[in-house]
Amino acid sequence: MSDQARIRVLGVDDHPLMREGVAAIVNSQPDMTVVAQAATGSEAVEMHRLHLPDVTLMDLRLPDMS
Repeated sequence: MSDQARIRVLGVDDHPLMREGVAAIVNSQPDMTVVAQAATGSEAVEMHRLHLPDVTLMDLRLPDMS
């Protein structure tokens, strides 16, 4: 499947193991790909602006904002 046809996902969580686990599951899907990851809310905003993902999977409680 071409990269243009894949669902582009941004993963946001302050726990690295959780981010990596979600990324592994998403990347194992043939129609999805993780385009960026972030550990804080402010980093998530920056990554979203930079990569314009189709979907953001985000922890609701982050160190710098909720």
